Amino acid sequence: MTGDDRRKTTRNRIKPSTTNEDHNNKLRNRKLSQKERSKDQIRILDVNFVTLGFIIMTSLFVLFFVFRSVKFLDGDGNGDVLPRVVTPFNGPKIMDLEMFQGEHKESLYWGTYRPNVYFGFRARTPKSLVAGLMWLGVKDGQYHMRHVCQDADDLQTYGWNKHNGRDYGHQVLIDHGMTLTTSFLKSKVNDSGYGGDWAFRLGVQSEKLSENMPEAAQLFFYVADEGENALSLGRSVTEIYEKSLLAFGSRHDVGDWELHLKSNDDFEVHHIDIAFVTGTDIDDARVEERVDSLTGTSLTGQFHKKESEFDDKYEKIFNPSDKLDSESVEVGKAAIGNLLGGIGYFYGQSKILFPQPSKHRSDGDSILYWPAELYTAVPSRPFFPRGFLWDEGFHQLLIWRWDKHISLDIIGHWLDLMNIDGWIPREQILGAEALSKVPEEFVVQRPSNGNPPTLFLVLQDLVCGMMRNRFSATESKEISTFFERSYGRLEAWFQWFNTTQSGKDKSSYYWHGRKESQTIFELNPKTLSSGLDDYPRASHPTEEERHLDLRCWMLLAADCMHSISEQLVNKKESGKAYEETAKLLADFDLLNKMHYDKDYGAYFDYGNHTEKVRLRRQLVEKNGNQPSLELVREVLEKPELRLVPHVGYVSLFPFIWKIIPSKSQILGKQLDIIANTSTLWTNFGLRSLSKTSSMYMRRNTEHDPPYWRGPIWMNMNYLILSSLHHYSKEEGPYRERAKTIYNELRGNLIRNVMENYKRTGYLWEQYDQKKGNGKGAHPFTGWTSLVVLIMAESYSEC
Repeated sequence: MTGDDRRKTTRNRIKPSTTNEDHNNKLRNRKLSQKERSKDQIRILDVNFVTLGFIIMTSLFVLFFVFRSVKFLDGDGNGDVLPRVVTPFNGPKIMDLEMFQGEHKESLYWGTYRPNVYFGFRARTPKSLVAGLMWLGVKDGQYHMRHVCQDADDLQTYGWNKHNGRDYGHQVLIDHGMTLTTSFLKSKVNDSGYGGDWAFRLGVQSEKLSENMPEAAQLFFYVADEGENALSLGRSVTEIYEKSLLAFGSRHDVGDWELHLKSNDDFEVHHIDIAFVTGTDIDDARVEERVDSLTGTSLTGQFHKKESEFDDKYEKIFNPSDKLDSESVEVGKAAIGNLLGGIGYFYGQSKILFPQPSKHRSDGDSILYWPAELYTAVPSRPFFPRGFLWDEGFHQLLIWRWDKHISLDIIGHWLDLMNIDGWIPREQILGAEALSKVPEEFVVQRPSNGNPPTLFLVLQDLVCGMMRNRFSATESKEISTFFERSYGRLEAWFQWFNTTQSGKDKSSYYWHGRKESQTIFELNPKTLSSGLDDYPRASHPTEEERHLDLRCWMLLAADCMHSISEQLVNKKESGKAYEETAKLLADFDLLNKMHYDKDYGAYFDYGNHTEKVRLRRQLVEKNGNQPSLELVREVLEKPELRLVPHVGYVSLFPFIWKIIPSKSQILGKQLDIIANTSTLWTNFGLRSLSKTSSMYMRRNTEHDPPYWRGPIWMNMNYLILSSLHHYSKEEGPYRERAKTIYNELRGNLIRNVMENYKRTGYLWEQYDQKKGNGKGAHPFTGWTSLVVLIMAESYSEC
């Protein structure tokens, strides 16, 4: 939603004749006692509680944030013609569909949409009221502020172990001797303002007081308004035990609101309940009744009910009871819980590399995309708390099974970011909080670069579900409506890939953006746009390249577009071209001619390549400075056009997309590659690059350790498992072998994820191929959460 998208119901709750100042004065007079108040609107309330001899000082910060809007520049900065790269797609927005309005929109208004902080709450609106938790944790006998999720805090564990994506979540954080639990609940009653009310419970328990741990810990709950609305405090320090009102104010979206605190002590756990109630311009008795329903024993009962509903839904969707032990089930719940709890709302402008220099712009200048919003899951709350295009398709493989409406909402937001050419920026860094996590040099997006169109994985699942009558009549109608509105954008997206990423040969494609002239410090020029960053490609980038993975992504996209067109009455004719493209890209003989190496029995990229490259220290002059010793790529042999002999994930893309006939000997060769411990097989999952590759575990630069050159990645293992599952049910000579490999690989993946979670408390970005240890970002409950589908043996059957 946009800032201009105001709700009629909330418009009627606030009288336009009342100024903001007058309105707050009336609220102040009605809500506050007769005691003298401070004239300051911004104050700090200190509350001391004692439990188990552990002093907890709780403070409420009422902050007043003023965000300056960023001026949107068009053309060459002179108000001329808006460049195409920042011109929105010329068509109705998907998020304007009726299915995303009304009750659906309101039900998702409030949420834990600030994934970058340990606990944060906001609304799906550009200038929201925001709330969050901070505390001073103790490490090595010293205080350290906790607020933004970061590895340096060294928490033993944290993450939403249960979260339904809508109105309930429970999170456990263990911080050096102190266990915090954060739970939230949303409620909608007749008196509520738009979006309803919500409650937050903070539980605190000391597990063990070490000698180095001070006796006091300090926790802070804050609320701020991005929309420049005044906030008022509801009480003074002396009244802390007398009244529950902490703060109040008024907003155009939710009407009058109040924030209340009620606390409880027992001999085990201390908790503080904070209730946010909207539409409070009613009698005090009714407000107090609603506050009571969102605190204390009433809130406890509702938490228990929501937890039970979450467990039942998980059981119904993923049916794990007959396949896994209880411990694995709990880890699965935590995986999808933190994936759903990591969904965020962002608003801002992407920074785009200006496509062409002009009289007003030099090479390398950037331009701002139009102001836009994005509702999306994120890969990792501490490291990647923002939207990534190719990650999101994998996220939605899980989320659509859990909640189709949330999934379609997310996909719709992504497709609405498309420009007039059909391009979507692959990394979305929208707003101040998202920008704070990204170094400046990585902020600018290049409009020539794509990203795997993984959203087609989800769309294919949905359209296949329709074809097989697996959805209710209402669900099928909603999905059809979504496809009708999004079809034009999907066509533009497909055509952008089909034209800008095409190769010289018919049915060939390559990831644009690899430039040898700019990569003399890289052993093998990276291909960031492919998502497989440092996976080895041709040593010398040229226009003659053919990238096998992109060819297969295009097959998925074409096949999906054809399937969608078959379900839409007025699109059947246009679907014929996609059908022909899909047939061409699935042509087994043509695929083998262009990408198959008989000697290796494997599929490869094609390009200008030599194996004889190395990094060697040389004196290099940078930017006119004194020469310094740097690792520079040295080529010892002239490259030639050839297949690029690196066995790894890319080699298995034809297998993943089930292009290989079940009776073909080539299928047997693929199973050999998968099961061979000298190539991809490990006891923890399939490694990303074969041990026989010259690039296996090689650093790409002095500062870039191997990334997709050996470690185990869950997203690709899931896709490979899906195909093994398929071939294990297809008639042919390799059926039983595929079944055996499938069962062993599935067991290895689940066991390794479980052992790491038990040992470390986290899911990880990748896993070491030698010892199975978690590596990279953590918690990484993006595509690593696909372990839930692996546990459930839930794969696409298209």
